[in-house]
Amino acid sequence: MNKEAYIRYLKSRKSSNRKNYFLESKKELEEIQARFKDRKPRLLLHACCAVCASFPLEFLHDFFELTVFFNNSNIWPKQEYDRRLQELYRYLSETDPSIPVITVPYDNESYMKPLEPMKDDPEGFGRCFYCYAVRMNQAYAWSEEHDFDYFTTVMSISRQKDSQKINEIGRSLSRLHPRTAYFYSDFKKGGGAIRQRELVEEHHLYRQDYCGCIYSRRDQDDKGI
Repeated sequence: MNKEAYIRYLKSRKSSNRKNYFLESKKELEEIQARFKDRKPRLLLHACCAVCASFPLEFLHDFFELTVFFNNSNIWPKQEYDRRLQELYRYLSETDPSIPVITVPYDNESYMKPLEPMKDDPEGFGRCFYCYAVRMNQAYAWSEEHDFDYFTTVMSISRQKDSQKINEIGRSLSRLHPRTAYFYSDFKKGGGAIRQRELVEEHHLYRQDYCGCIYSRRDQDDKGI
């Protein structure tokens, strides 16, 4: 790990220059309503679990025709992957069964190989940034191939994930997939985190205690969690 880079990153998280992506999302929704008067635009939503997807689905529901994309081979072990996917299906069955879910084959072994050199990175740094980008790029490419108007991810809802970094990744990927717009977000802001907790309690959703990969499981075990 590059300690100097990590220190610079931590300092950047305290910077006053951080963009308010919640306000940007609200402005974008106003523009979308003005632009798409005859139909709802199609949005592909990358989701990592039901807990993180709960509020974003509610927030976006009235503005978009939604499809969920579940491509999370980072999750370990397979039983945990299956549990999170089934919880997502259950949540949608209780809220809007009409929303389709796209899945890709689970392949944790191949997915994790590029992450091995970064296994000792702190949680929420280089290893995680790489993981965000891989999953977002795969979902983004699928959205463009299938003529979606917008793509975004639920990951900005998480307190453990840096919404600035997630949206920077989204901005970079939008240059690779120009036919589909990236929807900027910070779902935790504007009461989103509070509403998320309410939805989790209301639907008795399984709330996992680690992000997903074997390294995040290891880090939580080291903390005695």
